[in-house]
Amino acid sequence: MGRGGSRPHAAPLLHECGHGQVTITFLPTLAVTLPLLVIRLRLNVSPSRFTVRMRKNKQLGLNEAQPRSPLKYFGLTLALTIPFWVAGALTHFQFLPSLPVSALALVCPLVAASILIYRESGLEGVATLLKRAFDFRRVTAKIWYVPAILLMPGIMAVSYVAMRSMGEPLPAPQISITTTLVLFAVFFVSAIGEELGWSGYAIDPLQARFGALGGALLLGIVWAVWHFIPLLSVQRAPAWIAWWSLGTVASRVIITWLYNNTGRSVFIAVIFHAMINLTWQLFPINGSYYDPRVTGLIYAAVAIVAVVVWDQKNGCGLELKVKIQ
Repeated sequence: MGRGGSRPHAAPLLHECGHGQVTITFLPTLAVTLPLLVIRLRLNVSPSRFTVRMRKNKQLGLNEAQPRSPLKYFGLTLALTIPFWVAGALTHFQFLPSLPVSALALVCPLVAASILIYRESGLEGVATLLKRAFDFRRVTAKIWYVPAILLMPGIMAVSYVAMRSMGEPLPAPQISITTTLVLFAVFFVSAIGEELGWSGYAIDPLQARFGALGGALLLGIVWAVWHFIPLLSVQRAPAWIAWWSLGTVASRVIITWLYNNTGRSVFIAVIFHAMINLTWQLFPINGSYYDPRVTGLIYAAVAIVAVVVWDQKNGCGLELKVKIQ
């Protein structure tokens, strides 16, 4: 959880948006979601779709006799999160700027997944899930560590340059190596709590049913909505949350792209998730100048490139490759 800076001099648009404009707050998210869904439909219409799904289930290691229910998982995660939301509402304490007490709900995706897997396959299944946090052996092509580690610094650098070119009075970045390493360690551990649930449990049945892109978009929307209460608790405006949601949905598409191209490695997903939060905190100053309008559009552009352009040129797109025999 995270990625909300308490910017002291926010752009005028973010302050002018009042409650009367709540109806348009999801337009940025729809702007990337609808085109990607159309692309997915065009890429996945096939008379062998049922056969593809069955083979995907086998490839993903899903048990047809005892299928996982993403809806049940999301409901359980929500139920476990509510006490943290209440705790956040009762205190104004923040671990970092715009990181409230409710951020401790980061354990809920993992706890929910563990409960459901325990019911499916007992302690052995839970142990297998936990081991996936360090499943780096799945990453046979080490080149994928490059985007996992460097893509987020690149996105934030482009965002910084774009904001400066628009006349934003951004201060120069002040990055301490010690602070960076400490923050990365903290965000890596917190990302394990989330990604063992989102990537380790939820994404596989979603993409088996809806395809990789459809599954990523659905999970991204759930992931974004799950953050709404903490964002509101730190006084985020509806327009700010809408643009932030665009970036969050797009970043889930990117995470799924990395996950599918690294043998379904949760470890890679954890690294990228940690880099999202790390680069947000390193953005001047402690993320206080972070502008989701700019960064969200950059996220969306990168997600579209990963899904469409990269797939066509390199054969390493979002979808898992399933061979029909």
